[in-house]
Order: sequence, then structure tokens, then C-alpha cells
Amino acid sequence: MLSGTSEGENMLSSRFRSSNSAWLIVLLWVITAPPNCKAATREEINAGVNRALTQLYRTVPGSRGLARKAAGVLVFPTIYKAGFGIGGEYGEGALLIAGRTRGYYNTISASIGFQFGAQARSVVIMFMTRNALAGFRRKDGWKVGVDGSVALVTVGLGGSVDTNQITSPIIGFMFGSKGLMYNLTLEGSKISRISR
Repeated sequence: MLSGTSEGENMLSSRFRSSNSAWLIVLLWVITAPPNCKAATREEINAGVNRALTQLYRTVPGSRGLARKAAGVLVFPTIYKAGFGIGGEYGEGALLIAGRTRGYYNTISASIGFQFGAQARSVVIMFMTRNALAGFRRKDGWKVGVDGSVALVTVGLGGSVDTNQITSPIIGFMFGSKGLMYNLTLEGSKISRISR
């Protein structure tokens, strides 16, 4: 009986700690988020999507062709990352199918480890097969690494897309003002549909 009570208390204590951690991350995000990080309108998201795709196509040869072949392209024009010890990321974007917007989404993730300050980046995820796209659209709260893996594309020596990565059903590009970013991951990011 005592061990059952102790086990129940441990479970309750664990839930309390998890709940407190989640609130701490949210509080930290509110304090450290960049001032221009706010819910965007449809028009703002669409304009950002167009800018992000233009930048991708200009800086990564072969990316436009991949987008044309993709069943769907999910674009987050700006994902903000901020933190001090505990960090958070947030961004809003749109899913394009045959070049037309078919829904708006946000992405959010949290991380623990040394980090300080704020930064921003763009992310483009291409669903190269209809099955991959259908699996993404079916799930509310699609989590990278759990519901589907995203192979980040690298650029080869000639400056064009490394076609060895294109065998993956879902590929992704992460880039900033200076071009593609490497040694980063999307693992653990949660992507959910939003109303706009």
C-alpha cells in the first residue's frame, strides 16, 4: 500500500514538473521573443512565403525544379529562435500544393542546453510523394522525427543540390541571409494547422 502511494506521488510529482517546465518555456518565450514575432495575417504569411521561395531558388540551384516535382511545399518564412539556457522556436507559414495555398501552419519546439540570444531562419519542407503529403495533412500536430523524418538537403561541390538526398519522401531546406545552414536539425519540431 505504501509503495502504491509512493508510486502515485512520484507520478503526480513528475506531471507537476512537466507542467511547470512547459509553463517556464512559454514564460521564457514571452520574455525573450523578438518584438516582431507575432501572429501574422494571411497576406503577411503569403508575402513571406513568396520572399522565402525566391531566396531559396536564387541561392540553391535545382531547388525550383524540386519544388515543381513535390506533391506539396510547406514554407516557414521566418522561424524565430530565442532563449537563455532553455530555448524555444516559433514560426508561421503556409502549405502550397500546385503553387496554391492550401492551409496555414505554425511550428514550435523547445530545447534545453547552452543557448543565448535570438536568431531567425527560413525553412522549406518538400513532400516529394503524395503519400508523404497525405500523412502530414492527416495528422494534427505532426512532429518531425516521430510522424515523419525530414532529410535536410545539402549542396554539393558544384553548388547545386546533392541529388543523393532526393530519394527521401520528405526533404527540407534551412537557410538564412547567408544561404543554407548546416549542422542544424528539425527533430522535435511540432507542426500544427492554424486558422487565418
